[in-house]
Formats: sequence, C-alpha cells, structure tokens
Amino acid sequence: MTELTGMNCAELTEWVKAQGYPAFRGKQIFRWIHQGAEFGEMTNLSKEMRAKLESVAVAQPVHIRLKKESPLDGTVKLLYELQDGNCVEGVVMRYKYGVSLCISTQVGCRMGCRFCASTLEGRVRNLTAGEMLGEILCANRFLADEDIRISHVVLMGSGEPLDNYDEVIRFLRLLKEEEGIRLSIRNVSLSTCGIVPKIYDLAEEGLPVTLCISLHAPTDEIRRETMPIAYTWSISEILEACRNYIRKTGRRVIFEYALSDGLNAEEEHAKQLAGLLRGMQCHVNLIPLNVVKERELKGISEEKVQRFLKVLQENHISATRRREMGDDIEGACGQLRRSIINAEV
Repeated sequence: MTELTGMNCAELTEWVKAQGYPAFRGKQIFRWIHQGAEFGEMTNLSKEMRAKLESVAVAQPVHIRLKKESPLDGTVKLLYELQDGNCVEGVVMRYKYGVSLCISTQVGCRMGCRFCASTLEGRVRNLTAGEMLGEILCANRFLADEDIRISHVVLMGSGEPLDNYDEVIRFLRLLKEEEGIRLSIRNVSLSTCGIVPKIYDLAEEGLPVTLCISLHAPTDEIRRETMPIAYTWSISEILEACRNYIRKTGRRVIFEYALSDGLNAEEEHAKQLAGLLRGMQCHVNLIPLNVVKERELKGISEEKVQRFLKVLQENHISATRRREMGDDIEGACGQLRRSIINAEV
C-alpha cells in the first residue's frame, strides 16, 4: 500500500495521474490528507475514486490508540499506533505562545542513553516522513474541537532524529508545503545526542530548526557514564559542530542538561559547564531527571537545581529550569509505550 502522507504536493499529483486521474485531483487529495482526513471523508471525490484509492493507498498511517491527559497542566500524552502495529508516543503541551507537540522519529532507539526509557529494547525501526507528519495530523484532529492547531514541533520523543536523517529532512520539508499544514521551520526543535557528521549536514540544509544537544555532562568522562555515543564523539567535537551550525544558520543552540544527583549536578560541574559554553550563542535547559524505574540514576532536589542554575547565571550563561509537564501521566519519552508493551506480554 502506498503511503501518501510522505509525498509532497508535486509527487502526489504525479502519483494521482499514474492512477488515471487528472492532475487537479492531486492537490485536492493533498489538502485533505493534511487535514488528517481518510479517503471516505474526501467528499469532493467520487465514491468510486475513493474506493479505488483506498484499495491501493493509505491516507493516514498513524492513529491515536490511547490518550492520557494531566489534570494538573493539561498536557496530553498520545500513544500512536502505526500500520504495522508498532507504537510510538507524542506529547501535546500548552504554552502561552501556542501548542507544542513532541513527536517520535523512531520506534525505540539504539543510542543506549541510561536515563531514557525509549532505548531499553533498542531500535525497532525508523519512522517514515509520512508517519512523523501523521503524528501532527492526528494531534490537530484531536485539538479541532478547541479550534486550535499544533504551532510548534519538538523532535524529542522516541528515537534519535539524526539516526534517521533522510526521513527527518523529508519530514521537515513537508512542513513547508504551500498546500499543507505550513508550519514554520523556525518553530521546530530537533534534539540529538550528538551525531557530529549529521550536525554538519543539517547546517547545510537551509532548514533553520532550533538545534538541541543532549549534553548532560561537563566532561567526556562523566558523559561516558550515561551516553555510549560519548565514546565516538567528544564534547569538544560536538561543540565545534554547534559553532558551525550557529555560523551557518544564525540560530542559537540549546543544550539540554538532565541533572542526576551524585553524577553531574554539583556546583563544580556547573562551573565546568559554564567554562565550556562561555562566548557561544546558546542556552542551557536544566532538566530535573525523570527517574526510569529500570535505571539506577537518582533524581535531584529542587534546592540543588536552583543552586546549579544560579552558578550558570552568575557565569553569564543563559539558562532556565525546564518547566515540568506531564509527570503524572508518564510524560517522559518511552514510558507510556513501555507500560503498554509490558501489560500485553
């Protein structure tokens, strides 16, 4: 079955023509798909055409299997089911500036970071560009009753985006399609654990996404304790790739730093981090660790979070403590999917 969500408007038009239909039908179908519609809802197509299309193609490759909404902050955790039965997660977060959706880019992950539930079973497969777009289309339909749409997208769910580079780039270009959802690339953040060659490639794409680096340590020695990728690329190599990204795009880089008591959260670590980042166009996002029960890493007190933050700010590093959202609904990536998998075993 042909997945239509992964096609741009020109490609879909050519595909429609190959099915024996006039070119203008391609734009009609493209618009419907980007509204999250199934073939049966495409009312300006004949019943016969809809039936034929349904027999050879998939309009929406992603569907919501489960929703969990936080009564505390309105955050909604979505468990998406894919055509092959695999599941991935998304998180809808409401802010003053709009509604943000955290999406997944892979089923599972092979990076092996010790603080993440997504990687516990490794990578099952990559998501297609159409499936990533499908996560947004599902969320938009879910929000339709409130007359709101997703305005910001964060590639920070299950998976390492730069480990699925070609499909992620195709997905980003689909966001810009004139007849599609037309979401600004500047409203997209991409989080990576630091695949250095792909950071350089991304800088050449002409796609000014906000690059977020999962750093989580001020030294290579500490980073190797939680992130296997640190054995491949050093912090200095990652920072040089980030400086190149800043030069090429004019965008500041966000450094994500998950604080774990007894590992990376002392004042000395904050001073080391400040020394690394001084003079760079960047921001540090401090994250109190989401404890994963299968891991042995420790959480941290709010007092220590604030002390770490104060040291960074005193050293003239732009930094904030990330607002915690969805803790009561297994908001961290991989937790909801894993709980469902375990329940079905």
